[in-house]
Amino acid sequence: MEILVQRLGLRDYSACFAAMKRFTGERDPATTDEIWLLEHPPVFTLGLSGRAEHIIDAGTIPVIHSDRGGQVTYHGPGQLVIYVLLDLKRRNLGVRTLVQRLEQAVIDMLAELDITGRRRAGAPGVYVADAKIASLGIRVRRGCSYHGLALNVNGDLSPFQRINPCGYPGLAMTSLEELGAALDSDRAGALLVPQLERCLTGAPPPGALRGDAGAYNRVRT
Repeated sequence: MEILVQRLGLRDYSACFAAMKRFTGERDPATTDEIWLLEHPPVFTLGLSGRAEHIIDAGTIPVIHSDRGGQVTYHGPGQLVIYVLLDLKRRNLGVRTLVQRLEQAVIDMLAELDITGRRRAGAPGVYVADAKIASLGIRVRRGCSYHGLALNVNGDLSPFQRINPCGYPGLAMTSLEELGAALDSDRAGALLVPQLERCLTGAPPPGALRGDAGAYNRVRT
């Protein structure tokens, strides 16, 4: 099934949030699925279960309430945001399956850069050693997904110190740049999109499975 990839550059969070909801509300069974790649100006977002006490000091960075899953996170320049606008019913995907496939795509993309990414039980996202490099938050409406994942590429990570990332006090965050991969968001997106397309169509990853051993096979539909 075709997925249309849109590279949107730097976009306001609230405008993209409204556009995702509008796209999902207006789509029909024939609508082509889309993946949006973009960056946001600095913003903290609180998910549906987000608690204000996890924001330590927002300072001048705006805080926006979102309808995605999860707690609080930060978006800013140098972070690649990937919104996945998919008809899950048509693709026979559940939410847990979608999350695991998004994680697998990031893990396989990191492996291309000789970086070992892993899952962590009970804490969605992708981790390198004890630090988080990619965060996930999904919303499903009428069997269709929006929101998605955020991969830290080469941006300023200090705003994460103003919050408890994803609701975990003291959670360390890392980026491709900190791990020695000299990429910008455009190049990171060019590496990640083929992995997303493969994982979301159910094709097995090339070579040995990475991350949580066997996880990809467990979630295949």
